[in-house]
This record gives sequence, structure tokens and C-alpha cells, in this order.
Amino acid sequence: MTLKPLTILGALAAGTVALPASAQEYCGGLSSGAWIGGNEANSDIGSAETFREQLALVLLGNAHTSLFSLSEAASVRLEAEARGQGDPVIEVLDGEGGVVATDDDSGGGVSSAALVALEPGTYCLQTSSYDNAPLTATVRIGRAEHEALTEGGATLTAAGPGDTTETPAPTGASPVATDTEACGGAVMLASGPLDDSLSQGVSRTESIEAVPTYAFDLASPASVSITAENPDADPVLTLTGDDGTFYAENDDYDGLNSRIDMTTPLAAGTYCVQLRALSDATAPVTVSVSGFDPEAAAQETYNRGQAAPPLDGSYPVTDLGTLSGRVVTDAQIQGETAQWFSVTLDAPGLLLVEAIGAAAGGDPVLRVFDDVGREIAYNDDYGQSYDSQIAARTFPGTYLIALTDISATSPLLRLVIERYVPAE
Repeated sequence: MTLKPLTILGALAAGTVALPASAQEYCGGLSSGAWIGGNEANSDIGSAETFREQLALVLLGNAHTSLFSLSEAASVRLEAEARGQGDPVIEVLDGEGGVVATDDDSGGGVSSAALVALEPGTYCLQTSSYDNAPLTATVRIGRAEHEALTEGGATLTAAGPGDTTETPAPTGASPVATDTEACGGAVMLASGPLDDSLSQGVSRTESIEAVPTYAFDLASPASVSITAENPDADPVLTLTGDDGTFYAENDDYDGLNSRIDMTTPLAAGTYCVQLRALSDATAPVTVSVSGFDPEAAAQETYNRGQAAPPLDGSYPVTDLGTLSGRVVTDAQIQGETAQWFSVTLDAPGLLLVEAIGAAAGGDPVLRVFDDVGREIAYNDDYGQSYDSQIAARTFPGTYLIALTDISATSPLLRLVIERYVPAE
């Protein structure tokens, strides 16, 4: 039997346990953290015979910081897997505090994993909770040849600083500019700056296996939207600068498709669109870059039921009037587009909302918002079925209900809304 080192750590406020070395500053100013091997000498992944692990407790929206070092260049696998409930997100920082890599869900399920080629130095792995809920997770750091913690982590391909491998031209693809100086040999989305093309957008469709990185140029500051579409591939998008600066990452913005909205204008320069497939890397993925449209972006959040539309008639909302007891209505769902309803309550009490359709192959999702757009309740899969149910304490006012379905069957769903008021 091989014994593997395990360091168990947790913290209530900072998400870490400060060891004596934590009095120093690491990774651009972090003053607290825990060496992944228990101490600095045992945390050199470059010379370690096996991986190092910690048990991280993350509370109060903070991050757990794992410190490690490399005495020699190596491809390092970094993973975080929740123990019980929770969705860990990881971010790797170099000695100056620059973001080297970040990930959510590449380990499979909600586990995170990244395999990065790193130079000698000191690094920090920060583990946080995706939704700021309390999280207990196993954190593992090791070289590529060490045993992986997660299923997805075992299949990753290393990437990182100094990787200048030229992207091969896809078989049968139309001619496209490839600049070996941009983003390590990325496929350019256009032969020049995109500024004049942002209104209509530019796009290319290739498999992630053939083209894992695209690049584009901006001649002047611009706000952009970037999408990667094909649920069969389940693409993950990462946007960086040509100098390695990390800007954003997204997975599953719209179903299994991904989207990044840079509402703050990007400066003139060259940008890298990096892709990972969590499913079929050979499936064709359409990558698009266009100018960010605030009105269109808002419309999409209404269509997905993730933000409440205004009640001024500019977006279709079925008004069910003042609720005095119970109302039952049917809704024909089209794809993943939300159906919106509003009800008015004239007294404080309890609002009970049910979405029924699992027996017919549906998988409804419910959200309830107050009249100023705050989400007050959410449910998917209540009890042992795919039906949804919400019970929320309410006060007099108007409430909006978003009904969506994620079964991909466009089912007919039944919506049941009841209110209960305290006995006098």
C-alpha cells in the first residue's frame, strides 16, 4: 500500500489556516495561505514523488489558498473536488499575482481541473465556491504523471506559458490567416482588426480538436461578446490577452453553450479565445465575436428566465391578476425560452408555485422575482421527480414567475399557483 500525504486544513474567515510561513507575502500580496505539503520543503511539486493534497473548507464567500513551488519546469495538474454538496472553482496565480489558469467543471461534474506547463517558482492555487455557498473540497496538486483526482483531470492536455505550437490547419477548412506570433500560433478570426466587423460579427466553425485557440485584433477600444456554440462539444471559453492577461471564462451560459460579454471596453490590442471541450472535441463548434449589445444581452437573460423583464409591456408577460386562492394554467414551452407570468398579492402570506410535466417527459425549472427584479426563489427537481416547486414568504405586491424547461422536448407544462394567508 502506498501512503499519500494529506494535509487537513480549514478556516472560518479567510478560508485557509495560516502556517508560520504565512506571515510572508505570496503571489503578488497574499498574506495567508497553506503549503500544500504541510511545509515549504514538502511542497515542491517538481521533485515530489507523488501528488500533494489538502482538505479545504471555504466559508463566507472567501477562498482557500494552497501554496506550492516548482524547483524545475513541469506540467502541473491542479484539481478541486467537492466533498458532498458544492461547486469548486480554481484559479492559479504566479509569484507576481498574475492569473496563470482558471477553471470550473473541467474535472467532470462540478469538479475543477487544469493541467498547466509552469516554470520554476512559487505559485498559489485559490479554491472558491461558485455560488458562495459553504464548501468542503479535496484539493490535489501534482505533476502530469501523478495520479489524477478527477475523471476529467486525467484526460487534460497541458498548456501554458512558452507553448508556441502552431495550430494545424483543419482538413477541408477554408483559408484563414494564422499568425505564429499571436497567442502561440492561434488561428486568426480575421486578417485585420475586427472594429469594422463588430456590428455584424465574425465567426468560424471548426472542431476544438483542430482549432483550440483563435485570436483577434482590435484597433480601438471596444466592448465585445464572444460565443462558442455546440452542446455536443460542451465548450468552455477563456479570453486572455496576447501577453497572457486573463480577462474572463465561461461554461454553460446558455445550456451547454458558452458566452463571454465584455461590457467594459477592451483596449486596442490582440486577444486570445481559448477553447476546451468537456464532451466531444471533434464536434464542430461555432465561435463568434461581435460588438456587445446591452439591449440584446438583456433580452437573452429574459428569454432564459434568469432576469426579470420590465412590466411596461416591452416584453411578453402573462398577467394572471390578483391571486385570491389558486390558479391553474398550461404553458407550451418552445425550446429553452422562458414563459413569464405575473401575479399580484394583496396581503402577506405564503406563495406556492408548482410546475408539472415530468410524467410527459418534461424537466421544468421555476424562478420567482419580486416587482423590482430581485430573485426570491428558485427550484429544479423538487422531491424525487423532475417537477419543480417553490414555497416563498411574500408581502403585498406583484411577483413574476419564470417557467423554463431543460428537457429539450418543448413539452406542455402545467403551472399551479396558490397563496396562503395567516389565519386571523
